[in-house]
Amino acid sequence: QVQLVESGGGLVQPGGSLRLSCSASGFTFSSLIMSWYRQAPGKERELVARISTQSTMANYADSVKGRFTISRDNAKATVDLQMNSLKPEDTAVYYCSAGAGGRYWGQGTQVTVSS
Repeated sequence: QVQLVESGGGLVQPGGSLRLSCSASGFTFSSLIMSWYRQAPGKERELVARISTQSTMANYADSVKGRFTISRDNAKATVDLQMNSLKPEDTAVYYCSAGAGGRYWGQGTQVTVSS
């Protein structure tokens, strides 16, 4: 049974930091590209960051470049998203996804950036 479980969301003030983590099970983690997406109220889901199977390549949405960092640990089957200098417009539900095109999805974790 495939499971992707996100954690680490919460309420943070503008300029603050959060670290999201996604724990995976039920598939060969090291063989799949891993991604973080987000969906804000009234908006479509968007790709935030993506990392290759061996961490050799990472891609980011222009809106988060220089502020967010994606990383993975294949031994632990986890993928993290370090979010710094958070802005109110980063408020969204953040989803972990496995596989190109989003083969598997987590349930999401809420991130709220507000003073």
